Amino acid sequence: MGCKAAAAMALKADKLRFPSVAAVARSRMMRLWVLRATTTVLLWTCVVQLTATGDTWGPRVLRGWPSCRMAPEAVPVVDKEAALPPKRIYRNNGYLMVSCNGGLNQMRAAICDMVAIARHLNVTLIVPELDKTSFWNDPSEFQDIFDVEHFINSLRGEVRIVRELPPRMKRRVELGMFHSMPPISWSDISYYHNQILPLVRQHKVLHLNRTDARLANNGLPLDIQKLRCRVNYGSLKFTSQIEELGRRVIKILRKNGPFLVLHLRYEMDMLAFSGCTEGCTREEADELTRMRYAYPWWKEKVIDSYVKRKDGLCPLTPEEIALVLRALDIDRSMQIYIAAGEIYGGKRRMASLTSAYPNVVRKETLLEPSDLRFFQNHSSQMAALDYMVSLESDIFVPTYDGNMAKVVEGHRRFMGFKKTILLDRKLIVDLVDRHKSGSLPWDEFSTLIKSVHANRMGSSSRRTVILDKPKEEDYFYANPQECLRDPDLLRAW
Repeated sequence: MGCKAAAAMALKADKLRFPSVAAVARSRMMRLWVLRATTTVLLWTCVVQLTATGDTWGPRVLRGWPSCRMAPEAVPVVDKEAALPPKRIYRNNGYLMVSCNGGLNQMRAAICDMVAIARHLNVTLIVPELDKTSFWNDPSEFQDIFDVEHFINSLRGEVRIVRELPPRMKRRVELGMFHSMPPISWSDISYYHNQILPLVRQHKVLHLNRTDARLANNGLPLDIQKLRCRVNYGSLKFTSQIEELGRRVIKILRKNGPFLVLHLRYEMDMLAFSGCTEGCTREEADELTRMRYAYPWWKEKVIDSYVKRKDGLCPLTPEEIALVLRALDIDRSMQIYIAAGEIYGGKRRMASLTSAYPNVVRKETLLEPSDLRFFQNHSSQMAALDYMVSLESDIFVPTYDGNMAKVVEGHRRFMGFKKTILLDRKLIVDLVDRHKSGSLPWDEFSTLIKSVHANRMGSSSRRTVILDKPKEEDYFYANPQECLRDPDLLRAW
C-alpha cells in the first residue's frame, strides 16, 4: 500500500511539471490571439492617423479615403521665408523716394526704371507714390493697383524696398532735411552714379518728383535692362481684386470665340491734348481747344489739326479704324473689345465701327454695374483691367502710340510675339482720304493696307537707335529685345 501511494504521488508531480499537449496548445492559441488583437489595434491606429494626414504625408492609396471626422483637407506647411529669394546684403547708401507722374502705364514703366536705379545705387527704395494730381485725378495708392507684398518680396534679392521711411528718417523729412528734384530725362546710368548718388549720400533721403522717361532706352548694362523686364513682367502683379475681375472678362470673351482688343484713343482728353479734331463739329472743336488751354502743363496750345493728321501724328478716328479693319480682312463676326475710356462723340462717332462689326463690346457691357462699383472714378484701376484683357487678346490694335500701346506691345512680345498690328497712321490717312475722294477703289485700298502692314505684326525686330534723339527712337518697353527669347534675334546679335 505504501508503494502504491508513493507511485501515485510521483505521477501527480510529473503532470504538474510537464503539462499535457492540449494544455500547451491552449496556451499557444491564447498568446497568438492576444498578439493578433494587439497588432490589429496598432494597425487601425496607424490607418486613422495616416488618413487624417494622408494629403500631406500618407501613402497615395489613403488619400481618397473618407475620414470619420470629416476634417478639412490638411494644408501643407510652407516656410514662406524659405520660398523667397535670399535677401541681397549691401551697405545702404540712403533712401530713395519717388513720385510717379502720368497715367497707369507711364507710371508702370517709371517704377521699373526706379527699381533698376535703386539697385545700381545700393539704396533703399520706398514703395513708389502714384500720381493723384493729373488730369485723371485718381486717388489710388500703389497697393490699390499692385500687390505690394509680392512687389517687395520678389525683388528682395536685388534691392531693399520698404513701405515707408524708418521713424528717424521720417522725422528728417518732416523737418525738411531732404532733397527733392526731377532727374534729367533719358539719362544713362552714369548720370545717376555721378550726379544722384552723391546727393543721396549727402542728404540721406532723396525725393525724385518726376519719373517719366528718366532712364535711357539704349546704352545701358545688360543687367539693368533685364532687371527692368523682371520688374515689369514679374514683380508688378495686379491686386487679387483686379486680377479676378480681369480673368472674368477674359473668360466671358473666350466663351464667345476669338477677340480683338482695339485700343481706341479717342477720348476727350486725348483729342484736346493732341489738337486733333478730324470729324468733329465746330462746337466740339471749340470745346477741345478750351480744354487744352485750361491745363497749363499741356505746353502746345496752337495746333493745326489738318497738318498734324497728315503727318500721322493724330489718333485714328473710329471711322478710319473701321475701314482699316475691313481692309485687313478682320472677320465681321470677330468680337471687338474697346480698351479705352468714353469715346468722344459717343454713338454718332462709333456708328461706322459698330455697323461694320456688330460685336463691339467693352467691360461696361460685359459686366454688371455692381462689378465695377469699386472701380468707378479710379481710372488707373479701370486701365489695369483693360491691360489684362489686351495681353490675352488674339489680336491687339492700338490706334495711337501712347504709353499703354507701347507697354502692351512689349509685353505681348515677351509673351511669345503675340499678334499686335502696328498701324502706319501717316500712310493710312493718305489712303483713307484717297479712297473717300473716289480716286482709290476699295480693292486697291485693301491690297495696299495689307501689304504695308504685313511686317508690322509685332514680330521680332531690333530697336531703332537715334543718337541724341531718344524721343524719336524705339521705346525700350515697346521692344525689350534684351529680354526676348527669339533664336533669330539672338543669332543676329
